[in-house]
Amino acid sequence: MRGSLGGPRVLLRRLRETMAEQISAQERLDKIVVLIAANMVAEVCSVYVLRIDGTLELYATEGLNPEAVHLTVLNAGEGLVGLVAKEAEPLNLPNAQNHPAFSYKPETGEEIYNSFLGVPILRAGRTLGVLVVQNRAHRNYSEEEEEALQTTAMVLAEMIASGELASLAKPGAEL
Repeated sequence: MRGSLGGPRVLLRRLRETMAEQISAQERLDKIVVLIAANMVAEVCSVYVLRIDGTLELYATEGLNPEAVHLTVLNAGEGLVGLVAKEAEPLNLPNAQNHPAFSYKPETGEEIYNSFLGVPILRAGRTLGVLVVQNRAHRNYSEEEEEALQTTAMVLAEMIASGELASLAKPGAEL
């Protein structure tokens, strides 16, 4: 995998180890985004979770402003993340800011990142969220990187579907 530290095998092993740890749901998510960012040599890795009201909430990030977690909310179909959720298809862009769906959220500090790879977090054909990596450099992520991200999204789908993240939801913003 171009630009990766250890490739998908190492990522999957570390994911398994993280999933087995006795830690809180937020700590697990925080560790997962750090693992993905390090493995893919991405400056940003973020997890957005679909709420009951159809909006997408930032649940964890490595690289964006940590204060934006649980504060940044995208409306259905808003921005690149919303597009990935709506289409339920990966989106791989070397210059995300030039895409017509690009939406800027000032609290995240993401304006300095150009490349974007977003994959839907899917379970039984339903979108539960979006997993994203970003870099300052203009680059296309490889097919292998996209596959690794999709596999990780399956793990996140199980976390969401099992109710593990429900305790992180604010009243009225349930998953």
